[in-house]
Amino acid sequence: MSIKHPNINEFNELIQNEKVLVDFFATWCGPCKMLGPELEKLANNVEDDVIIIKVDVDQYPELANHYRIQSVPTLIRFNKGQIVQQVAGYRPYPQLVNMVK
Repeated sequence: MSIKHPNINEFNELIQNEKVLVDFFATWCGPCKMLGPELEKLANNVEDDVIIIKVDVDQYPELANHYRIQSVPTLIRFNKGQIVQQVAGYRPYPQLVNMVK
């Protein structure tokens, strides 16, 4: 599975699925750069029913504002459009796996 980089309309459609993990990040953010390979590993090792999305907060500030993103990276787990879990900061692969189970 590949990581998706949707526009706002696509984002709003994608989060309506059951298992969605969104990474709110910035290109200048060190911990965000560390999280990237962990998310790639997750995308390559999880079932196809998990959707992984990356949202650049500088490119889509309206999404960052809507979800009150205060720091990057922030990970939000959605289930059918509802926030199930939200964590800020770098997370290693095992924690990412637990988030999408």
